[in-house]
Amino acid sequence: MKYRVIGSDPATRREVSVLSLGSMLFGTVTDEATSFALLDRFVEAGGTFIDTSDNYAFWVDGTQGGESEELLGRWIRSRGVGDGITVATKLGARPNAPSRGFSLDVEGLSAKTIRESAERSRDRLGIERIHLLYAHIMDEKTPLEETVRGFGEVVADGVVGLLGASNHWAWRIEAARNLARAAGLPGYEVLQHHHSYLRQRADLPSLRSPDGNQGLVSADLLSYVRAHPSLTQVAYSPLLSGAYVRDDKPLGPGFEHAGTRPRLQAVREVAEETGASVNQVVLSWLLGGDIPILPLVGASSIEQLNDSLAAVDLELTAEQRAKLDGVN
Repeated sequence: MKYRVIGSDPATRREVSVLSLGSMLFGTVTDEATSFALLDRFVEAGGTFIDTSDNYAFWVDGTQGGESEELLGRWIRSRGVGDGITVATKLGARPNAPSRGFSLDVEGLSAKTIRESAERSRDRLGIERIHLLYAHIMDEKTPLEETVRGFGEVVADGVVGLLGASNHWAWRIEAARNLARAAGLPGYEVLQHHHSYLRQRADLPSLRSPDGNQGLVSADLLSYVRAHPSLTQVAYSPLLSGAYVRDDKPLGPGFEHAGTRPRLQAVREVAEETGASVNQVVLSWLLGGDIPILPLVGASSIEQLNDSLAAVDLELTAEQRAKLDGVN
């Protein structure tokens, strides 16, 4: 395993594995025994970065979420997991009432919600401090100053260490960071968006914005991270839920453009050259780029997890990377 430091403050920064394990469906679709086995294998391989959210996975059983955090809490207690494992969770997108569908009726990012949700997540996880807490979605109804202050308070009280933002426009992240800096408060240091080798159209209207999908890593976000190397970019769903390796898995309308087919051909050619799987090439491409990306992978079997873990040691040649990067 390889590692990277996230965060800048010596009191809260963390050394984490470059591969993060997502536990979104742990405790619901993925049963407890399998979830524990996956977590055990990840740690055995040197993995130290685990991701969840307070709303995972409400849509499975029609709840408000919390099943994933609760399972992680049971695993942490049963294994005597110490502070060497970094646990990241998110808040703000938890539905206000039990639901099976995604909607705009969510808790948001008021100072009250941040306090209550952070403490609830910490209790479920059974840890002294949440190592990394993300604003899961943008909340444009709550004044940004209130959100920044709310996050600052839970850090000051020791409930949370690092702060992050997921599914935010780059300008919104910058605005929040500027407010935090002016007030002498901690700001977002880790970003989490969807990113993969195949590119999605970012201009298609989404549930939360008529302007496009703020959950995607786009050119302006990459440029922002490049200009601020202290920031860490985490890429969720980098393997497109199996679409790279499963012909029966549709990519979706965001991939219906001229660039998809040639990029898919290129990544398959590089996989054949290396003898690695297509998924491993995708992960290695993310890890080894000039803007280092930390992939966040899911798994429902040990075989899937082992395939992702092996990508950490796959080094693409300059020629292979040029082939991948040269496709528009």
